[in-house]
Amino acid sequence: MAAQSPKPTRIGLAGLAVMGQNLALNIAEKGFPISVYNRTTSKVDETVERAKLEGNLPVFGFHDPKSFVHSIQKPRVIIMLVKAGAPVDQTIKTLSTYMEKGDCIIDGGNEWYENTERREKAMAELGFLYLGMGVSGGEEGARNGPSLMPGGSFEAYKYIEDIIHKVAAQVPDSGPCVTYVGKGGSGNFVKMIHNGIEYGDMQLIAEAYDVLKSVGKLSNEELRDVFYEWNKGELLSFLIEITADIFGVKDDKADGYLVDKVLDKTGMKGTGKWTVQQAAELSVAAPTIEASLDSRFLSGLKEERTEASKVFKAGGFGDILTDQEVDKAKLIHDVRQALYASKICSYAQGMNLIRAKSIEKGWDLKLGELARIWKGGCIIRAIFLDRIKKAYDRNADLANLLVDPEFAQEMIERQSAWRRVVCLAINAGISTPGMSASLAYFDSYRRERLPANLVQAQRDYFGAHTYERTDIPGSFHTEWFKIAKKVSN
Repeated sequence: MAAQSPKPTRIGLAGLAVMGQNLALNIAEKGFPISVYNRTTSKVDETVERAKLEGNLPVFGFHDPKSFVHSIQKPRVIIMLVKAGAPVDQTIKTLSTYMEKGDCIIDGGNEWYENTERREKAMAELGFLYLGMGVSGGEEGARNGPSLMPGGSFEAYKYIEDIIHKVAAQVPDSGPCVTYVGKGGSGNFVKMIHNGIEYGDMQLIAEAYDVLKSVGKLSNEELRDVFYEWNKGELLSFLIEITADIFGVKDDKADGYLVDKVLDKTGMKGTGKWTVQQAAELSVAAPTIEASLDSRFLSGLKEERTEASKVFKAGGFGDILTDQEVDKAKLIHDVRQALYASKICSYAQGMNLIRAKSIEKGWDLKLGELARIWKGGCIIRAIFLDRIKKAYDRNADLANLLVDPEFAQEMIERQSAWRRVVCLAINAGISTPGMSASLAYFDSYRRERLPANLVQAQRDYFGAHTYERTDIPGSFHTEWFKIAKKVSN
């Protein structure tokens, strides 16, 4: 058996994969003795050993669930970091056998929000408290300060408020990147949308890379310098920073740069798909996020794409449809503007999804506060989240980020460059689904009148679905077919 505490620990953590280990070490480093448990006991010993090496941190390991639970001070608080779905239910079942009324379980995984609500209800019936807590920041964030999104029992939140306020990322002038999100599964839902925004962000950055590399012919060294420079200004963010890093890494197994050897096939775990499904359920337009998901699906068809490329090349239709010389400096400037404007659209869509769900569920989520806790620790942390927070501070009922006076002005200033980039990409045969979808979203949202009148007329023609008029209130139906026949005769 691993090292045990002579007196009860402050908190427990079950599930010692990379995120679990790192979060446990973070909690211990902040001065909270922690008990750890994992079904595979070698992970327990590994975590305790790491704790010794990283500063004799107060981490105490247990090989069986009973002694693990009993080692924690009452009322007990246990964080689970296990795979979503059935493993969560199994872990709850194992641990709750030894727990007492008033004890609390916190699920720190990427769980479907309705599962959290089901479990919170079931736990309450047994006298236990339950929280679903989104954790963002990857392994580095978990170890040094993540963004935390707890939702569920407020009483349970108060049990761990002192711990998570110290463990979360700390942003100067803004505080710890954690807040009580709201009731039910709101914490998990907000983390899911965070991941959907992340999908959009990553896709838009990939498209900027593609245009600069494929049309602008920038080398990896030039790309690294461009992204490094971008990360000093309005695009300053974790994802831009790591992108610059990636372009600078040489291949240790062959000549050249590693990024060029990475297979162009993107994996996913499901949160992006859930986000798009929720957008459909809530009737909220989220085309940038949807385009990013579709791009991952298409990337997965590597073998099909390889064959399709041969077919079209044989017909004289190559990968890049233009060899025109471009002004690199102007292209870099334009792509920067297009990327920023598209990112605003992605964040606007994510915020609209959160608000729509909050209204549906009565969660009363504070969008400005969510922007604040995303400013540090998490994958989508970015300098302009501070401005998103201020936009909601100015107007908590803001219909869309695009119409905030500051963001609206930025969209206006960037839209010409944005259109040039999308047109250039289309003419070169480079797909920019995220940027194109964002631009279409912007253009649709800013237009007072859309061609939806024709679609509604078609619906009335074939299905008698009726329509409203612009000039007279009420609902109308027209016998389009009969009138059209009379006219044609």
